[in-house]
Amino acid sequence: HRELTAALDAVSKPGVNNGAIFSPAQMWAAVVSRTGVVVAVAKTAGADPWPGSRVIAMQKAYTANAFSNRNLALSTANLFTAVQPGGSLYGLQHSNPVNTQTGYGWQTGQYGTAKDPAVGKIVGGVNVFGGGLPLYHQKTGEVLGAIGVSGDSSCADHVIAWRVRHALRFGAVPGGVNKGSYGGAKAPAGGDDNIIYEEGGFRHPGCGFGEAKVSDLPSMQNIVKPVAKATGK
Repeated sequence: HRELTAALDAVSKPGVNNGAIFSPAQMWAAVVSRTGVVVAVAKTAGADPWPGSRVIAMQKAYTANAFSNRNLALSTANLFTAVQPGGSLYGLQHSNPVNTQTGYGWQTGQYGTAKDPAVGKIVGGVNVFGGGLPLYHQKTGEVLGAIGVSGDSSCADHVIAWRVRHALRFGAVPGGVNKGSYGGAKAPAGGDDNIIYEEGGFRHPGCGFGEAKVSDLPSMQNIVKPVAKATGK
């Protein structure tokens, strides 16, 4: 919780261009383990983030973890177009619904603290717009879980989640559907899970707050190789 809060505060402060509505950004962040259990929930210090974004952050983390593996990283931003009517993943957003009994709790004064009532529980939920990213072990390439960020436009949520993941050193993605670049962060040879604003099956719409002009996103290093396909031998 301490590390997550420090990273979130650092990338949300005034002067950091996240293409956000608010400055400083008013954010919630959540981390889940590989089994989907909430590990930490945090919010920016002294901020007044949207109350509804707390559970959305947990949804985003659950989604990015649930649909990423050691061969392919999928951010929640990558899912937007595919889940629209007629898309190849239409209906995905209705699977794995939020468990409201674990997502909420009467201890509202502990929301966003180390004692957040959702910690240690599976909240679930599927969210299909920007802000959720899988977390990878820098050396082994194993999926460790995911991070979800919410509190601004979905585009800014993605940018902030990207920067927090980089700060925490969990961005060694094995490959992804984004084969180009965005914000100066060029995708490695196997692609990455960055947001895509161009036309295509994994496109995310722009939000209109200058997010496309963010020019200093850190590059994610494709350190580990995808697992080889089974040969049957």
